[in-house]
Amino acid sequence: MNNINNIAAQEFQQVHGIISLHRSRALQTVNNENLLTAWEVGAYVSERLKDSAWGSKTVMQLSEYLRSQDPTLRGYSRRSIYKMVAFYETYSSVQFVEYQHKLKLNEFVPPETAQIEDVKIVQSATEQTEKLEIVPPMAAQFPNFLNLTTLTNHYEILNTCNTIEERIFYVLYSHKERLNKRELQRCLKNNTFASLTGDKHNFSKGLKDIYPQAAPMLKDAVFVDFLGLPQKHSEKRLQNSILDNMKDFVLELGKDFLFVDKEYSLQVGSSTFKVDLLFFHRGLQCLVALELKTTKFKPEYMGQLEFYLEALDRDVRRSNENLSIGILLCQEADRSVVEYAMSRSLSPTMIAEYKRQLIPKEVLQHSLEEFTQFLNQKRETINM
Repeated sequence: MNNINNIAAQEFQQVHGIISLHRSRALQTVNNENLLTAWEVGAYVSERLKDSAWGSKTVMQLSEYLRSQDPTLRGYSRRSIYKMVAFYETYSSVQFVEYQHKLKLNEFVPPETAQIEDVKIVQSATEQTEKLEIVPPMAAQFPNFLNLTTLTNHYEILNTCNTIEERIFYVLYSHKERLNKRELQRCLKNNTFASLTGDKHNFSKGLKDIYPQAAPMLKDAVFVDFLGLPQKHSEKRLQNSILDNMKDFVLELGKDFLFVDKEYSLQVGSSTFKVDLLFFHRGLQCLVALELKTTKFKPEYMGQLEFYLEALDRDVRRSNENLSIGILLCQEADRSVVEYAMSRSLSPTMIAEYKRQLIPKEVLQHSLEEFTQFLNQKRETINM
């Protein structure tokens, strides 16, 4: 590799880019076909269950028949077939169709993957007749929106979420963050929907003014159950546990966070100050100072955080970067105290609470609309 000149390296990079592009398209095509297969099988079985032509015993016989016809076939157990039925019935429902039009969900799918291209194969009349018999003529049209994530992820979402709003959110979020099954399971357990789509009373006036697009990117609750913290613990214990589990912590914060350093030194005059944890946010293109507090939020904590932001912006921030953001991570915060403290703060700061255990929260319909609007605006910006 050391003997490759710059010109050759650039040309090799282009070849690698070609390979990566087509590999990605191949994986997308496979995923789309898996989804369409589940959709059509689910539609077929659903119709027969609804008109009482089939029962649970028949579904079991179908599963056994498929295995006998092709022993290598996987993913068609009785349970899996019922998952396909749920997949079809959920996303062919009137409620979902209404949301699909209201939120313009298919617009989130890139044009090149918005539809599964038909492979034109010369078929005999018999083959075409058989095809018409296999697919129920009344089956709903497949929503291209579902192509945004994998079938495995869809099953996790269907199994965990009770509302269509939550399901739409997690499909969008899985696509945005490129979540695998394990990562999605974590987001479902810690109710990322509620954390990202709340009313954001914990945002300072400055953060709302400077970063109006930040709400769907910054969580107001961070679940750190993976740190194994006792009820009483020091800030040093919290910091060291985060450092030892940085990969999981960044996943909890969001994949746009890039860790820079711990105890980041800021020299102001003859004094040295240290930021507990310093990150860079790719989406917002700015430094993020994270201060840790194991006590209940106090208004005086804000002065220290705002001082750090001033030092970062004057001495560390680069010319192509936006103003730094400060996050105060506390174990507990009184809502009223937070609102008072943040209402006049002109610095881009926010308060977030960390939870040692996973706690469910109530979610609201308008939160989903705000999140989809954010993703739609982001897509339009990229396409410009």
